[in-house]
Formats: sequence, C-alpha cells, structure tokens
Amino acid sequence: VGGGSNPGGPDHLLPMQLAQAVGIDPTKVNFVSYDGGGDLLPAILGSKLGFATSGAGEFKDQIETGEIRVLAVSSEKPVEGIDAPTLTDAGIDLVFTNWRGIVAPPKIDDADRDAWISALEAMHDTPEWDAALTKNGWTDAFITGDEFGTFLTEQDKRVADVLTELGLA
Repeated sequence: VGGGSNPGGPDHLLPMQLAQAVGIDPTKVNFVSYDGGGDLLPAILGSKLGFATSGAGEFKDQIETGEIRVLAVSSEKPVEGIDAPTLTDAGIDLVFTNWRGIVAPPKIDDADRDAWISALEAMHDTPEWDAALTKNGWTDAFITGDEFGTFLTEQDKRVADVLTELGLA
C-alpha cells in the first residue's frame, strides 16, 4: 500500500488502522511512502501498488475521468460525487478523518477561548466554507471547544496505540 505521507502521517496511519480493524497485524503491512500526491499518482496509474490511501480531493480529476477507482472512503458519511461506500458501510468499524485544528496555549483565558471559538464558528457558517468543501472534496468534520478536546484525546490514544504496535513510539 502506498501513501503520500511518512510513517505517522495520515496516509500511513489509515492503512495501519484499517489493518487493525480487519484483524491484520499492521507490522505485516508493506507501506511505501511517497513524497506527497504528486509522487504517489504515477505509482497508482502505473499499477506499482495494490492500493493507495489519500484524500479524495488530491486525485479529483483522475477519479472523475475513471483513471483511479475509489474503493472506499474513510469518512463517517459518503463523499458527494464519489461512487464508493464508507468503510463503515462496507462492514469495517473504522472512521478516519485527516483533520486540521486550531489550538491555543493551555492557559488561554476563557474570554479569549470563547472569542476564538465564536470567530471560527462564524467562519464555518459561511457560503465560502461550503464552497471550499465542495471544491476540494472535503468532509465537513467541524467541531470546537470541549468536543474538539475530547476528539484530540481520542485521536492521541488511537495514534499512540498504532504507532506503539508498529514500534514507532
């Protein structure tokens, strides 16, 4: 399996967690790291890999022309415009989101924290946000505040578990 990130990055973690979810020892997975989607694409098109992991937006044009077939998406919900099941719909108990976050120092005062959350929520609730999601084929996984903190704690444990199993932590 190939991906456009180094060990510990999202393209690496997804197939490792997928292996765990289906009962395969992730240390037995042969992951080939490429320097981003630009280097990964020729390997996919040249059938140098059994499969690859990446964000759907990375290869939107090749997906639309049929040069690349999406086997499944790792998001909670199906991706609009992509004829592929979620991993969950395919019977695999795994949701994997390549997330980004905005974080602050732990001693930020409540008023400043709340102001940042309000500003981010206002940005989220715009047509421009929706347009960016559509243009890039992204899933809207927006969360803030304590819910985001809980998510980070869960992600930290999940990533630590797989990296420990792989001997990388």
